[in-house]
Amino acid sequence: MANDFNALIVEKEGDGKTSAAVGRINENQLPEGEVLVAVEYSTLNYKDGLCIGPGGGLVREYPHVPGIDFAGTVETSSDDRYRPGDKVVLTGWRVGENRWGGYAQKARVKADMLVPLPEGLTTRAAMAVGTAGFTAMLAVMALEDHGVTPEKGKVLVTGAAGGVGSVAVAILARLGYQVAAVTGRPEQADYLTSLGAAEIVARDTLTEVTRKPLESEQWAGAIDAVAGAMLGRVLKQIHYGGSVAAIGLAGGAAIEGALITPFILRGVNLLGIDSVMQPYDNRVRAWGRIARDLPMEKLEAMIQPATLADLPGLGRDILKGRVKGRVVVDVNA
Repeated sequence: MANDFNALIVEKEGDGKTSAAVGRINENQLPEGEVLVAVEYSTLNYKDGLCIGPGGGLVREYPHVPGIDFAGTVETSSDDRYRPGDKVVLTGWRVGENRWGGYAQKARVKADMLVPLPEGLTTRAAMAVGTAGFTAMLAVMALEDHGVTPEKGKVLVTGAAGGVGSVAVAILARLGYQVAAVTGRPEQADYLTSLGAAEIVARDTLTEVTRKPLESEQWAGAIDAVAGAMLGRVLKQIHYGGSVAAIGLAGGAAIEGALITPFILRGVNLLGIDSVMQPYDNRVRAWGRIARDLPMEKLEAMIQPATLADLPGLGRDILKGRVKGRVVVDVNA
């Protein structure tokens, strides 16, 4: 049919298991919304892996089209803010979870969910950034807003070889920070150094749970993607008045070994970073900063190209921690 196009479709089988494969859907099947976007690129996040993988993760209704991020060109719009031909980007709002997302050649969404693509960014570069890079910039902005500057000392980034960590390292280094990058994969040291890391910290040095109320002050700030025992240790090592931006919980939702001591004796701030429901104005601010402060040559080095057909395998890989940098999905390839 004339309005059919390709999409990655997740189906639920009779035994409760799910399967994902590229198929054809029709424009009339898309959810309601004011703006129809011709999608050019999407990307891969941990949540996408959950939605693609067996069991469906965050998905409640089937068939489903995952993809929590996309960038493309407005095709039609009933909202005055967007006109055909406008370049736009979408991250968050539970798109790709509770409504069809960006793993398709077209997507229809509410106008409030979109942000104009900043000048200087291509749709491909925007998806190299994606939710991971957007979250990284929100974390950097939060540290800045709480007084962390390059002059205050080193900034630690945990999970540094992952999507959020990679972008955070590159941005912080570009802004003049001395970045200490934590990784459990020694083979990623050269990659992290190329992004601007001044120091590589072995993950094992931060994973042992201790009951010490405080440790020696080592970091002016930190961006933490792990939580668990690592966050408990990091909080005890932050300088007086420093801050930790918490963006993930790969190591578990609990902060193991944590005590209130860093907060009341050193005035440490723990800053929760949410990228899903961020207000529009802060989204625009963050994307503007990305266009200005993320070194595009470093971004290019992070990219792993992919197609819709590659996503079932990549979805399994990201859940096992086997994806480095940023996967950029050309939905039209």
